[in-house]
Amino acid sequence: MQALLFDGHLRLVHDYPQPHLVAGEALIRPHMMGICHTDIEIMRGYMHFQGVLGHEFVGTVLECADSRWIGQRVVGEINAACRRCPTCLQGAESHCPYRTTLGIDRRDGVMAQLFSLPITCLHRVPDTIPDEVAVFVEPLAAALQILQQLHLHPTDRVAVVGDGKLGALIVQVLRLPGCAVSLIGHHHERWELFQRQGITCGVASDFARGTFDVVVDCTGRPDGLATARQFVRPRGRMVLKSTLHAAPDLNLSMVVVDEVQLIGSRCGPFAPALRLLERHLIETAPLIHASFDLCDGLAAFAAAPGQLKVLVRNRH
Repeated sequence: MQALLFDGHLRLVHDYPQPHLVAGEALIRPHMMGICHTDIEIMRGYMHFQGVLGHEFVGTVLECADSRWIGQRVVGEINAACRRCPTCLQGAESHCPYRTTLGIDRRDGVMAQLFSLPITCLHRVPDTIPDEVAVFVEPLAAALQILQQLHLHPTDRVAVVGDGKLGALIVQVLRLPGCAVSLIGHHHERWELFQRQGITCGVASDFARGTFDVVVDCTGRPDGLATARQFVRPRGRMVLKSTLHAAPDLNLSMVVVDEVQLIGSRCGPFAPALRLLERHLIETAPLIHASFDLCDGLAAFAAAPGQLKVLVRNRH
């Protein structure tokens, strides 16, 4: 089958072995796949992953032992947990020490004509959500994880640093509790959508430092963490969303002095993400930069750096 394979170099291959049906898993034909910043970081050495790339998808279940899933249009959580260890039994499946991660760690990803994922990771997509919207469920769930991890007060002053792929979803999520939300970035051409939603947009020099209750770093850059840190007030909270190959630069002594809470944040809940999209509370169409067929996947990855969402279609 066709697949976008990274083995030190990104290649489109036409003879990649099809996955076999494994007990407890489903074989899925993806319709639409999204290129994430993590995919780009993998090609720079993040997680030392080699295999089929990609973890954002919407597709159809072709085979599985449970016939109720066959023919269903689905999205899927990326962490394939054992569901038996103490961590899983405590409800923290995304931190299972035995997990594999779709397109990131020891599990082939979705940029192929067929891939495999545990049935327990799957979520049905309502008919009212088109593929071009459903493909955003995984990164939107990651944005929602912030609300899972901390109580955001409507009176909080919130800043999101980074107006890229994930930041574009995070600002839309964090505005929902009624907070005053600011987006700090440098892509002026992207801001009309957010300004229309009541979000204040600007470059770093437009904002006073040390004045925000909550600051989210989703710059995807090694220096982004230090940049975001400048805007947190003493005893404020800082959420770290960037995954990158390079080591970050941060003065931890001043984190201690200012008693800043650091919160790492990763994967999030799919069901609320589907509800938000079904209720049209999150806008995704303006975030799509371009779409490519899987056979043009190399061009898709070449176009992705520096852009918002680039999508890959599987027409077979």
